[in-house]
Amino acid sequence: MAVQASTFRTIALAALLAGLAGHAMVAAAASDSIYTCIDAKGRRLTADRPIPDCLDREQTELSPGGLTRRKIGPNLTAAERAAQEDHEKRQQEERARIEEEKRRERALVARFPSREVHDKERAEALAMVDSVTAAAQRRTEELQKQRRFLDGEVEFYQLDPSRMPPKLKRQIEEVDTQLAAQKRFVVDQDVEKVRVNARFDEELTRLKVLWAKQAVVPPVATASQPVTTVKAGAKR
Repeated sequence: MAVQASTFRTIALAALLAGLAGHAMVAAAASDSIYTCIDAKGRRLTADRPIPDCLDREQTELSPGGLTRRKIGPNLTAAERAAQEDHEKRQQEERARIEEEKRRERALVARFPSREVHDKERAEALAMVDSVTAAAQRRTEELQKQRRFLDGEVEFYQLDPSRMPPKLKRQIEEVDTQLAAQKRFVVDQDVEKVRVNARFDEELTRLKVLWAKQAVVPPVATASQPVTTVKAGAKR
């Protein structure tokens, strides 16, 4: 029994030593890189792990055979990281702006696939403004008619304006106020027509470019058909 116990201890010790050797080999394989750099004092430093004295500059990771595995950039300061993040944010915003612009262009072409469709919508928009203006002009004519009637009532008090009833004065003031409002409204509609035309002109300029891009479609490549040549006099 003593011999068996001694044998077991020997086997266990051998297994332990084998395990430790395996761990050592794994650790050696994991740390087989060589790091090199030139520090702030101009010294070339070499180590088996990233070099603390070169955290602010580029380091080179080499294989045991001396081949370059990768370049490790310097650690950024807080200000440098902030600048880099700001740059990346601006780039991301620019990409988002470009994508949004492309989406709007696709929507614009889908809405106006041709010049005829765009011209039709322009005409409808201008016609709507004209109809509103016409309604305002009709209202202006009605108010002017009321004003003329009130002017006839005022003639009775020309010799003594102080006798004019307060109600008549209020009616004249109300009509004059409404006439001024309708006049401003008609002017606003003239401005609106200019704005509508400017919007459609701007759209048309963009659409011409987009339509031109759509028209330039590369030809579809077709597989060449084999050509069989039969010589004259050849027997089939």
